[in-house]
Amino acid sequence: MTVMNVRRLIPTTAVAGAVVLGLTALSACSTSDAADGGNGDQLKVTASFYPMQFLAERIGGEHVAVTSLTKPGVEPHDLELTPRQIGSISESDYVLYLKGVQPAVDDAIQQSGVKNTVDAATLTTLENHGAEVSGHDHGHEGEEEHGHEEDAHEEGDGHNHGEEGGADPHIWLDPVKYAEVAKGVGKSLEKADPDHAADYKKNTEALVGELNKLNTAYETGLKNTATKTFITTHSAFGYLAERYGLTQQGIAGIDPEAEPTPARIQELHTVAEKEKATTVFFETLASDKTAKTLAKDTGLKTDVLDPLEGITKKSQGADYIEVMESNLAALQKALGAK
Repeated sequence: MTVMNVRRLIPTTAVAGAVVLGLTALSACSTSDAADGGNGDQLKVTASFYPMQFLAERIGGEHVAVTSLTKPGVEPHDLELTPRQIGSISESDYVLYLKGVQPAVDDAIQQSGVKNTVDAATLTTLENHGAEVSGHDHGHEGEEEHGHEEDAHEEGDGHNHGEEGGADPHIWLDPVKYAEVAKGVGKSLEKADPDHAADYKKNTEALVGELNKLNTAYETGLKNTATKTFITTHSAFGYLAERYGLTQQGIAGIDPEAEPTPARIQELHTVAEKEKATTVFFETLASDKTAKTLAKDTGLKTDVLDPLEGITKKSQGADYIEVMESNLAALQKALGAK
């Protein structure tokens, strides 16, 4: 880890120019050796937030040094970049981000002039999802790419995801779409660093295998349930709902901190009764106040469904795969899986 930390410090301090000479002279020899020798030939990768960082680390393996612009525990949608971070983006060899999630990052990357810049949104098909998204009406079994823009469900509170003309950016919560993105990232890393192409290919295949396994676990685990409806404070699970034939009822739209209207709360009361929903899900990075209030008013339980925008000590797992497995267990419990 120390090597990676050293690597992480270099691009930001380099911005300070002359200061860096002083720092290097003062730092212990071993530290500067690690920086010069150990990581010298690694690709400097900047990832916008955790779902991109996970892909870069897993596919890049030992050939990359990954820095994430979003620190653990920071709500990605709210991220503001420091001048140092903006400087470090332009010094990257490769940048991986997801356009539409973090406006500040989108702007900085556009201005950075980095040649190998990959927008994960271009590696799969984005869709529109309203606050209520159902998978019942689309014969979605086994479909790899289903761009039902015209099909978007705009019931519920009418909250669009607001970004990119209403396209929902939360593609990483669908293991099938995330695997498509992983394949694209693998190919782009092969191009950016042809010397290690064989390793990137191998790592991509291994990760895609794990994601396929995760998809199968969700398919079988959510096939027979007492209800198909779940209520969530953050409408991040549109792709997941569509993939597995569920209905997401968002209390509010994309903004996890948004306060729902009294009319929407009333509507959710009715939905919960009609659809036999048992649980209001909240997430780890945002306030659970709204979920708890709604649960108290409706006699529903609360639980965590993690939109996986960052990993912290509170996360139910150490990485993407583990937290997605925890999410599956929470959904099975809430939906009454048989």
